[in-house]
Amino acid sequence: MIYLDTNIFVYSAINKNEKGKECIALLTNLIENNETSCTSVLTWDEIVYTIWKKEGKELALEEGRKFLNLPNIILIEATNKVIFKSQELIENYSLKPRDAIHAATAILNKCKEIYSDDPDFDKVKELKRISP
Repeated sequence: MIYLDTNIFVYSAINKNEKGKECIALLTNLIENNETSCTSVLTWDEIVYTIWKKEGKELALEEGRKFLNLPNIILIEATNKVIFKSQELIENYSLKPRDAIHAATAILNKCKEIYSDDPDFDKVKELKRISP
């Protein structure tokens, strides 16, 4: 299973250049091929907050609703185990807290690949980052 970072969803919603098109293509491909992927429940918060800040409340709520209705995406809770692993990842790789939560969620759920535009994940030896 692959892990999808927040920026995949944000770019697909508001980025009109090549990066946004690549993210749309990735999500479309996953849906059309009925492939299961996962992300943290915190992704919803990041999507809505980022789009609200950049584009306004109405679009943020619309994109949040679309995200919640995407098929075959498992939303994984931020449990104590995830947070303890996040602390370890911050100490080992100097990740920011949200990045550490995403990495910990992916690692604990046996994801080997994380689709993200964030090069900070390149430091995490347990994951292979794939840029859209």
